[in-house]
Amino acid sequence: MMELSYAPLVPFMNERLPGMSPLRYRDWLFRDEAFGPQMAYRDRLLAAHPDVVVAGEGRRGAEELLDLVLATLAAHDAGYQIGDAIAERPDGVLIPLDRDRPFATLGRLAQEDFLILDRGGDGGEHVLVGGVLCFPSRWSLTEKMNRPLSEVHDRVPAYDSQLAARVQRLFDGLTPERPLVRANWLVHSVNELHQPGSFSSASKPQEQTGRFWLRVERQAILKLPQTGVAVFTVKTLLTPIEALHEDHRAGLIAALERQGSAMRDYHGGAAHSDAAIAALRNLADGAAANTPDR
Repeated sequence: MMELSYAPLVPFMNERLPGMSPLRYRDWLFRDEAFGPQMAYRDRLLAAHPDVVVAGEGRRGAEELLDLVLATLAAHDAGYQIGDAIAERPDGVLIPLDRDRPFATLGRLAQEDFLILDRGGDGGEHVLVGGVLCFPSRWSLTEKMNRPLSEVHDRVPAYDSQLAARVQRLFDGLTPERPLVRANWLVHSVNELHQPGSFSSASKPQEQTGRFWLRVERQAILKLPQTGVAVFTVKTLLTPIEALHEDHRAGLIAALERQGSAMRDYHGGAAHSDAAIAALRNLADGAAANTPDR
């Protein structure tokens, strides 16, 4: 299964938007119980749709990022065997280390997606210049290529000029010694990890399937020491709401109810949000009915 039987991260349990926290390199990349199926899916996407999931091969910093990932895995995950030309993943798959195609290689090494942002030539915002993105949540790598951060987040509610300036200051203050991490969350009505969408179109209501999954994105940012480019990584964690702890289901209901109309629309529409809340409450009612009287 490409989903989890638990929720490692529950950022919605904090009423405030999750901020950035310091991150150790040993904790930057991590694999979970969905590693094998997710990596097999990434392999298929990279083979069948390389023009969709990879962009910007040859960009400044791409090979340095590949070296950093290989060094991190070799030092902190005994499941990998890293050689000069081939890496063996924990699932036994051998990955040729193609340094002419560093992003495609990175996409087959870890569950994370990897994006590179470089400072614009005018000294302004960081610009998305390349990466591998196998598991997008309704956005397109190719359409957002070569756009500054403010345009990448153009459709995100509350991403105004003040927030854009704060995010740019955050990127400006990155140092190689101090990676940062945060997490955000969504509720999806399908368990499809690869959900590309159009940058130019408005958010569409989510398809109603009668089931719901918590989708958490663990996002890390860091600065490469040699080239100085910024790296943004996303680890996607997918958990069916049936597998959530009772307290987490209650917290998710509260978080969905707190959302304003703009954020509800961005996440799939009011009908989607109401249906998710109803499904979570039904689970809570069922758990209560099955609890023996004390």
